Amino acid sequence: MMNEETRKKIGRRLSRVGGQVNGLQKMVEEDRYCVEILDQIAAARAALDAVGVEILSDHIEGCVIGSCNSSQHVTAKERTREELSEEVRLTLRRFLK
Repeated sequence: MMNEETRKKIGRRLSRVGGQVNGLQKMVEEDRYCVEILDQIAAARAALDAVGVEILSDHIEGCVIGSCNSSQHVTAKERTREELSEEVRLTLRRFLK
């Protein structure tokens, strides 16, 4: 389970990403130069990737490694270590595409 501080931090980052996406929409509506739009798309992707790394790290620390921890997410508690390891592998494959 994500602690409150991490949840707030991720929420703030996602709000910034939302602002970037809204900015992209405005840039398209204003017919801004394509390269400027593409640069902003790259920045939004990088910001989302950073959020993904934060969430994945938290998941591994709290749900996989911390599987003996009483604060572990209920979904992770229902899985074996092998199932959690496979889940991390699949998630990494999807995330790194």
